[in-house]
Amino acid sequence: MALSNIKRVKSSEIELKDRLVSIQRVAKVTKGGRTFSFSAIVVVGDENGIVGYGLGKAKEVTEAITKGIDDAKKNLIKVPVINGTVPHEQYGKFSGGRVLVQPAVHGTGVLAGGAMRAVLESAGIKDVLAKSLGSSNPHNVVKATIDALSNLRDAYTVAQNRGVDLNKVFNG
Repeated sequence: MALSNIKRVKSSEIELKDRLVSIQRVAKVTKGGRTFSFSAIVVVGDENGIVGYGLGKAKEVTEAITKGIDDAKKNLIKVPVINGTVPHEQYGKFSGGRVLVQPAVHGTGVLAGGAMRAVLESAGIKDVLAKSLGSSNPHNVVKATIDALSNLRDAYTVAQNRGVDLNKVFNG
């Protein structure tokens, strides 16, 4: 993940909506029997280009979700959204999870499954073609999708990094 592209955002400044992606019951076997705990992966976003994910673990489901939301608010990034879609095609990878995110024309909708859909909709992307290529584990898919979104660059950013005019980026 290129750290120069990630723009951290303060959660106190914006109204965030949370989505529960996955919840798992984990059993620890002890001498006295099984002890159950829960882990929840949560995605938060303002549906206007800001998104983050978090993992919460606790003995109760509601506590795990609350911890996940708090963790997600600490890991917010800014995503370039142009006309409701992504600026260009991008691959994302985390562990065994690999994803492909492509721009789509207006009216296409979010063509993505499960964990990817939650991340893309929370980011405010309305039209996108997305495919999960590797692992279907929600943890890895969410992190790979965040990786792909964090590596996206809009034309203005590219022009600024190269030190050229915006027209030069498009026209060569």
